[in-house]
Amino acid sequence: MTTGFDLVTMGRIGVDVYPEQIGVGLEDVTSFGKYLGGSATNVAVAAARYGRASAVITKTGDDPFGRFLHRALAGYGVDDRFVGTSPRLPTPVTFCEIFPPDDFPLYFYRFPKAPDLDISADELDFDAIRAAKVFWVTVTGLSQEPSRSATLAALEARGRRGITVLDLDYRPMFWDSREQAREWVGKALEHVTVAVGNLDECDTAVAVREPREAAKALRDKGVSLAVVKQGPKGVLAVDDSGEVEVPPVPVEVVNGLGAGDAFGGALVHGLLSGWDTARVMRFANAAGSHVAGQLSCSDAMPTEDQVLRKLGGKE
Repeated sequence: MTTGFDLVTMGRIGVDVYPEQIGVGLEDVTSFGKYLGGSATNVAVAAARYGRASAVITKTGDDPFGRFLHRALAGYGVDDRFVGTSPRLPTPVTFCEIFPPDDFPLYFYRFPKAPDLDISADELDFDAIRAAKVFWVTVTGLSQEPSRSATLAALEARGRRGITVLDLDYRPMFWDSREQAREWVGKALEHVTVAVGNLDECDTAVAVREPREAAKALRDKGVSLAVVKQGPKGVLAVDDSGEVEVPPVPVEVVNGLGAGDAFGGALVHGLLSGWDTARVMRFANAAGSHVAGQLSCSDAMPTEDQVLRKLGGKE
């Protein structure tokens, strides 16, 4: 039997290549930093920062960037036993431009296909998936086969045990249309207990953009906790105990990328700690704010003490 992890995530991994010059286009950048990236992977890193036993199900290429990612995972304390290697597909690279406070264009190099979308169901450790206290998947994993079938097989095997999270994580460039995404997101929602996304992602999931209506639509799908990110209006969370709305934590934004993943790792930590919903949302908001004030994503994931300092010592 596989030892139970606090968190197992499933989804993207890659190398984030971020410019060291801010406020200029890539054509004018002269130097870059290299970081571990990918939403599901960053969530695992964020949770590990709080001492949570984390692992990620994903796949890299058989190349130097793949070796870098394995080494980075080990450095962050994330178990890489479920990280496979594709003999034919290159490790993906993602570039971004940084125009604070709210413009961070992304350029994904995931051709002909990213290895993390080439995971098949027969490669999965279903015992580990069932045993994890939290299992976290992303919508991007539903965008192509065989990852789509593997993701749904993992969710079906999980059977809504424990805490099962769907990160709505809608990236239009990975899909033929929003309607195509909505079809597959709907199937995944049948198997999860928590759904997390911003207003645009909620629109993709349930065809509703108004926050409370979106939360209701997600809950009507059987989700116990619906978390709707509203940008400058903060976060709305609705569960069986009612509704909580938490304002954003002020920050001078350096790079908004990765803030959502920091929010996710903090959400996992709060849920596993048994905190009430309001406390979880305040903590997750502050974690996201911390990362938004940094250049990198994975390197910037905060510890609990750093989040509490962001909150002024208040939980």
